[in-house]
Amino acid sequence: MRLILMRHGETIWNAEQRLQGHENAPLSARGIEQARSFRRVAQDLAPSRVVSSDLGRCRETVGLIGYADAPSDPRLRELRMGVWSGRRKPDLIAEYADKYWAWRAGSYQPEGGESWLEFQGRVVDGLRDWLRRGDGDLLAVVHSGVIRAALSAFLGLPQDRMVPVTPGTATLLNFENAASDKVRLEGYNIGLFAPQTADAVSD
Repeated sequence: MRLILMRHGETIWNAEQRLQGHENAPLSARGIEQARSFRRVAQDLAPSRVVSSDLGRCRETVGLIGYADAPSDPRLRELRMGVWSGRRKPDLIAEYADKYWAWRAGSYQPEGGESWLEFQGRVVDGLRDWLRRGDGDLLAVVHSGVIRAALSAFLGLPQDRMVPVTPGTATLLNFENAASDKVRLEGYNIGLFAPQTADAVSD
């Protein structure tokens, strides 16, 4: 059983390196192109089931890849970023470098934000629930942070050691079965666009 985690297409805020969290911005022209291009990848992967985060950028993406009727799940939302929502990554690093990197490592949460453990817990609960609901491969259209949380939980990878996935690409995890702890990484940053550098990608 595969879990295919697709990151939504680039948004206007992604292009501006702004943190989005539970806030939302529409897909940029590049993000629309990324999503439309991924439609071919999705057809080749042929998932049995599709679900998405309920935030607008994921709903826009899931429609563009051909699954507009897919259900939404708020458990698959991005990390809530509190007072940092809408702030630019370079500005946060300039003002709060230590706090920013501690946040990336999961050991700090800005005011009104969600802790890494809370976030990871709800993401894993949501993904495990959807994996148990049926047979065959599951495609989940989600966020960069959700993918890091899944890789950290299922593979034990430290989240601060992962480069954020490029918008419009997929990460593939192979599960022995829906309840299994035996999980293997099949692919990362899979898509029709070259992966972006870490500096160019924001959550």
